[in-house]
Amino acid sequence: MSLVQPLPPPMAEKRTPDPERRAVVLAAAERAFVRLGFHATSMQNVAEEAGMSAGNLYRYFPSKEAIVEALCANDEAERARDFAEVAQHGDILGLATRAIREKLLGRPVQKTRMILEIWAEAGRNPKIAAIGRTLDANIRRGLKALIEAAKARGEVDHSVEAEFAARVMMTFVAGLLKRHAHEPDFDLDTEAQMTLGVFSALFRGAIKQHPHFARSESR
Repeated sequence: MSLVQPLPPPMAEKRTPDPERRAVVLAAAERAFVRLGFHATSMQNVAEEAGMSAGNLYRYFPSKEAIVEALCANDEAERARDFAEVAQHGDILGLATRAIREKLLGRPVQKTRMILEIWAEAGRNPKIAAIGRTLDANIRRGLKALIEAAKARGEVDHSVEAEFAARVMMTFVAGLLKRHAHEPDFDLDTEAQMTLGVFSALFRGAIKQHPHFARSESR
């Protein structure tokens, strides 16, 4: 018998599970986008923010567009959970209240500016534009389904046209984001109350689609 004992096999390097690592990278990407601006941020900047090499970063995300797509997917998953809860239990105006106060205007202004920068990037980056169109279509489809369900429950007047109502809500939210990002004296409470008043009137059927809009949609 040999007196020399074989060396034990080297221990495998402990790795963070990929889903957790992806979450770390996405959080780092958001910080880099906020600090440097979305357009100016490179994948190297994201890698440095995440504390990894650029080569390792590309294992998780091959491009900034892929990072944006993943950020949108996270938002979509959270929104789907909220929509599902409202679809089951009702209170569409309560959902709008929480979304406006907590998830739109309650976020740091720097993150709101980052979102607007990504929107602006769509004007020069077809991939970002395509992601934005898909996101908007998913939101509009989800809102329409919620409005139709709310009509069936009697929360929304039967005369409300779901497509029109969904577009009104999205237009208001986009305007709120822009104003929140750029107006130093933006008053969260006042603007939230105003928007919820409009949505309440919309759900009662007090805001109607203009006939010119209807004609243009049919062309």
